[in-house]
Amino acid sequence: MSVGNERRRLAPILRPPATAEEEELFAALDLSRLPRHVAVIMDGNGRWAKQRGYAARIFGHRAGTDAVRAATRTAAELRLTALTLYAFSKENWSRPQSEVNALMDLLDEYLVKELPEMRENDIRLVASGDPGDLRDKTRRKLEETIAATAGHGGLVVNLAISYGARAEITHAARRAMEMARSGELAPEELTPEVFGQMLHHPELGDPDLLVRTSGELRVSNFLLWQIAYSEFVVMDVLWPDFRRADFYRALLEFQRRDRRFGGVGPA
Repeated sequence: MSVGNERRRLAPILRPPATAEEEELFAALDLSRLPRHVAVIMDGNGRWAKQRGYAARIFGHRAGTDAVRAATRTAAELRLTALTLYAFSKENWSRPQSEVNALMDLLDEYLVKELPEMRENDIRLVASGDPGDLRDKTRRKLEETIAATAGHGGLVVNLAISYGARAEITHAARRAMEMARSGELAPEELTPEVFGQMLHHPELGDPDLLVRTSGELRVSNFLLWQIAYSEFVVMDVLWPDFRRADFYRALLEFQRRDRRFGGVGPA
């Protein structure tokens, strides 16, 4: 049994499933075969708002914070190692300024309101992307929350904010070129493993599972290097409606997969 699985076996679940449906789904899970790292493309906020007659997409984004809380709690309950949430992409800056401002306000609110729960459940917050793109107030709140949770040893929640995978890879390539120029790294020493250490938060490991809500079949410039062998689960549920039972369904689908990493399975 791996160290991660041993940790899950010994640690109690923080909160038991609350509904009969959750109980049934939870009972079907093999707790020794959970993914370490789950990444989520949280899609469908705008459509959720439109379906309910709201003129502004921000109503969907606000409702989506409940789904963020549900996903985080579930990942912490199951003692997963990391949960990466695609919160705001580089491309999202092109949205109307009113929507961008509202999203930044919502992020500020999230960072303040969720800190007590992060402390209670030993959750550590980190961020991937370019925090320098954020307005000063939001960047300070993000830095404060990251610092306040830095000593926590449980689930790591990685918020991908002002994030783009091509930008991340380009930044890592520039770093490798600078190291080569200074003599710190010979060209033949640049392996996939070395290059991977130059990306954001390599200590989290590559995601075992990538979940995308809303039924869309694209990766949207998200973790392009890290998801080389991730299992993809696309769900029709819109992100604001995502709850613990949906997380369990994604995990059950993951456990049905035969992960071979380019090799062959047993005869």
